[in-house]
Amino acid sequence: MTFTPHRRDVLSGALAASVAGWALPARAASVGAMALGNAEPFSFDDLKTRAKELAKAPYTPPPKPADSDPLRGMTFDTFAQAIYKPEMELWRDVPGAQKVRLFPQGRFYAEPVSIYVIENGQARQVVYTPDLFNMPSDHPLRTLKSAGFAGFRLMSRGGVSDWLSYLGASYFRASDPQDQYGGSARGLAINTGRPEEFPRFTSFWLEQNGAGMTIYALLESQSVTGAYRMDSRRIQGGQGGALQDVECELFFRAPVDLLGIAPLTGMFWYGENSGHFRGDWRPEVHDCDGLSLWTGTGERIWRPVANPPRIVTNSFSDEHPKGFGLVQRDRNFENYQDDSLFYDRRPSMWVEPLGDWGKGCVNLVQLPTTNETEDNMVAFWTPEQKIVQGTVINTKYRLYWGVDGPPTGDVGRIVATRIGLGGLGGRDLDLRHTKPGARKFMIDVEGKVLEEQTRFGGTHTVVTTTRGKITGVEAFPVVGTKRWRMMFDLSDLDGQEADLRAFLQKDGVALSETWIYQAFP
Repeated sequence: MTFTPHRRDVLSGALAASVAGWALPARAASVGAMALGNAEPFSFDDLKTRAKELAKAPYTPPPKPADSDPLRGMTFDTFAQAIYKPEMELWRDVPGAQKVRLFPQGRFYAEPVSIYVIENGQARQVVYTPDLFNMPSDHPLRTLKSAGFAGFRLMSRGGVSDWLSYLGASYFRASDPQDQYGGSARGLAINTGRPEEFPRFTSFWLEQNGAGMTIYALLESQSVTGAYRMDSRRIQGGQGGALQDVECELFFRAPVDLLGIAPLTGMFWYGENSGHFRGDWRPEVHDCDGLSLWTGTGERIWRPVANPPRIVTNSFSDEHPKGFGLVQRDRNFENYQDDSLFYDRRPSMWVEPLGDWGKGCVNLVQLPTTNETEDNMVAFWTPEQKIVQGTVINTKYRLYWGVDGPPTGDVGRIVATRIGLGGLGGRDLDLRHTKPGARKFMIDVEGKVLEEQTRFGGTHTVVTTTRGKITGVEAFPVVGTKRWRMMFDLSDLDGQEADLRAFLQKDGVALSETWIYQAFP
């Protein structure tokens, strides 16, 4: 697929160390035609030791480029003009091997990363040269005295598109299963929604594993160092997608107030729950429409995301969580009408803990936005453990990129949330039957468990609120569909926020996910 640079402009530049003065580069015939540095033994244990030793010293940030540096004026379009030469792919001539192409530095990816290839337990650094890229003769990268790589991507068969890329800070993302990028994962999040610290992957080691690629990475920032191993492959059969088994060992240089393990980021500008948006011709614009939770007790929770009036952080306490994810459930093109950015094809992201994560909480941070170019939704796990200088954490999890999160089991899944004026709207084509300040919530649910239910068979809506008054509570099947709808009005907030909770129930048994929402006055 055509590469689109990452939305989040969090990086300020630095130039790569010059390769001048290196030992004469070698070539590994099985890797490709590019020049490589000297071979050195490598293992994940070695990387952990390196991260541990780095954490004992203060962090040294890379130098920022001068105002006159050519990278400062580079636009997205200029960055995209530097195209990696297909004939220089890593492992290009190895049958069945995963092919790799590299990204150069750019304005938004100005800090360089070191990239190594591993064969037979030996690592060799890939030597940067502008000759690896096709670009115009006056391209800024040709004028730099020293430059380097910003990241890499794993190519699909035939080299027409890519299915996994690492570019910028500790961001990475997959385009599977529908060849369309959307949200991103990160190595680590620190103080999201506050003055935020962005740890970055400074070095990568790539190793073929037979099924895909094992990616090792060194993470560094002011507060932490980390060693990562990410076994990455594509899922064959079913709905497809991508899967990554991630292990990280973190060493903290300094205390951290809000730690984010397995962070996921996405964009939500407006959707069905945003009312009537008048600034854009498209009905909806988002690459995730909700946070899905599977708690340690087995409860399934759906939290529709929203574009809030201010930064909002919601915490969902849990113990031994089964998973969480930022999910794009609405797959109907008619609801987006965008045949260029294809929001209906954006992959969902799901985190499955491996091992015992103990006590903690899933945090959802929602930031206000006025456009579709910013990742304003962030979800991550925060352990109960207090993070102080010298803390060491080892975490393992499985990250899925796919059409949806895991099936919701014996309960129906929530597929739409709509909000409008409360009361009996539409009567006499005026607002005389609408209570001032009241809002109506319509929540659609679908699932096999609901198909045999009848309107007057005992299925009802259970709804609670932390503030205000709930009226007009109903539950009924939607005519002409297999869906059910929960409906109620919320009023009397008196300028305060309210936390809502609703689900379908019959004979004391939940028939749907638990719907959770935060209503603003």
